[in-house]
Amino acid sequence: MQSVLNALRVLEEVAARQPIGVADLARAMELPKSTVQRALLTLHTAGWIRPASGAPTRWLVSTKALHVGRQATGELGLRDIAVPVMEELRRRTDETVHLAVPEGGNIVLIERLETSKPVRIILPLGQNLPAHASANGKALLAAGPAETVERYIADGLARFTDTSIVDPAGLRAELAEIRLRGYATNAGEWRDDVSAVAAAVVPETGVPVASISINVPTSRMTAQSQVAFGAALREAAATVGAALGRAQGG
Repeated sequence: MQSVLNALRVLEEVAARQPIGVADLARAMELPKSTVQRALLTLHTAGWIRPASGAPTRWLVSTKALHVGRQATGELGLRDIAVPVMEELRRRTDETVHLAVPEGGNIVLIERLETSKPVRIILPLGQNLPAHASANGKALLAAGPAETVERYIADGLARFTDTSIVDPAGLRAELAEIRLRGYATNAGEWRDDVSAVAAAVVPETGVPVASISINVPTSRMTAQSQVAFGAALREAAATVGAALGRAQGG
């Protein structure tokens, strides 16, 4: 039983810290390297993790884990509806488009359509995003209930870069602006090299279920493109939200 629990804990840590190697995992989990190595080999044999491209001693969560997670939360239906809309966004902008969902207090990327441009943003599926320092996260916070925002603030606002919003009043003001304009922005607040615009998907229930974002290298984001992306994302998120309502009999 303990070996199974260790393997599950290792899987969770890989998902949270990917790509990561055995030594870093062992330190983070305070377990012997031999124990972590056995768990990694078990997970790899079962198809739950895979070696990172170009770094075979570092590990990523595989699409098998993502598929099981989608089935558990009903995300397959969401993806089926969202992907065609995301394809149109990618065609219009030729930038990377992401789909993210709130899950257990985290914001998790579940789908990615990549740009054809050689300089691009690559975030692994299953990546957890900080809600206050990502466009996807801020879009979902702004669309959700006030108590969710206050619970999140109470846990503390971590600083990731010089532009991260770490002041509660500042975050509340930012969320108010997002509600007015209908989309969120991220100007290198999580990673200096990543900028994004996102809009929340809100079906007829009024509860945000996902967010769609356009992610670009910070060097490629301009004020004009930010506004254009925002308008396109508002429309895309509304389309997906309405289609979800119809699919659910709303």
